[in-house]
Amino acid sequence: MNEVISEAASGGGRQGGRSSAEDALGQWLALADVRLDGERPWDIRLLQPGVAERVLAGGSLAFGEAYMDGAWSCERLDELFTRLTRARLGENMSGLSMAWHVLRAKLLNLQSPRRAWQVGREHYDLGNDFYAAMLDARMTYTCAYWQGAEGRGEATTLDQAQEAKLDLVCRKLGLQPGMRVLDIGCGWGSFMGFAAERYGVHCVGVTISEQQAALGRQRLAHLPVEFRLQDYRELDERFDRVVSLGMFEHVGHKNYPDYMAVARRCLAEDGLFLLHTIGRNDTAEGTDPWIDRYVFPNGELPSIARIGRAVEPHFVVEDLHNFGADYDRTLMAWYGNFEAAWPRFAGELGERFYRRWRYYLLCCAGAFRARDIQLWQWVLSPRGVPGGYRRAS
Repeated sequence: MNEVISEAASGGGRQGGRSSAEDALGQWLALADVRLDGERPWDIRLLQPGVAERVLAGGSLAFGEAYMDGAWSCERLDELFTRLTRARLGENMSGLSMAWHVLRAKLLNLQSPRRAWQVGREHYDLGNDFYAAMLDARMTYTCAYWQGAEGRGEATTLDQAQEAKLDLVCRKLGLQPGMRVLDIGCGWGSFMGFAAERYGVHCVGVTISEQQAALGRQRLAHLPVEFRLQDYRELDERFDRVVSLGMFEHVGHKNYPDYMAVARRCLAEDGLFLLHTIGRNDTAEGTDPWIDRYVFPNGELPSIARIGRAVEPHFVVEDLHNFGADYDRTLMAWYGNFEAAWPRFAGELGERFYRRWRYYLLCCAGAFRARDIQLWQWVLSPRGVPGGYRRAS
């Protein structure tokens, strides 16, 4: 199949109303039960000429850019990406752009102290009003815990599922009134606000987003929480507990040892550290080129093996919990909110942004639905919990 794609990408005439590139792309998509110009919700409809040549030559980056340009459409992008991911078609169409991203990740520290602020400016500082419209009431930009919400016997909403996740984290950490808690990558402070309100703890959070820190301080001014605009590597003080929800994806494998060393030096000898992160099933460098360019610059998903090696010198692994399937439902809830709120932002952000954000949310939902990526919560202790750790139910 690679040979067919390579030949078609270089050009070729039309046969039976389709170019050789469109024939090759159609054959490739058929492996995932996806059709060009088909009628099913997950089929791709070509809207401009040259899409197939562009995609075959440029791989996943060109595929996403062509969608942003309005060159092709699909009613259910989430189902399209579920099928493409399950069929592992990306392995046969990585292109030179993917090779370049892998090489950069191998040779450079893409998450150095200087580069670390880029994702804050380009993603998290997009606009507090925009994120408030897309997220839950507490503005929790991490995976919700739907099973926990349903277990309470209530009608499940995104707000309830996010509170169930925050409560699960607090119970896993065994929070008690008066404890001092560090939140590495605190976002708008959803965890800190919840933990301070419900468990009576004092929180310090660090973020690399100016807008997150500003709004968080405003929203939580009545609580014992502190926001710091600070790189995690600068931290050096003691806390009873440490938590990090959805920030580790920005750390990069070259910095995992330093990250774990920081968490350890900040944690009391009898403390617990909860790490909540998206992860990949294999160990590899880099990330999808489209995601890197248009969503999370310099991001990289960890594997269990890489986290484990970084943890070894510092912590005992007390618990590892995977509820990655819940991220599919979370992303679809965010997408529903995004669609409902879009008329408020359309004039300012424009059609190309709409297509970019739709592509981002739904391709990620498809990847979680296909179980290609996971969501892990690790509970770590410095020397092992005496008598053993018991996960909160």
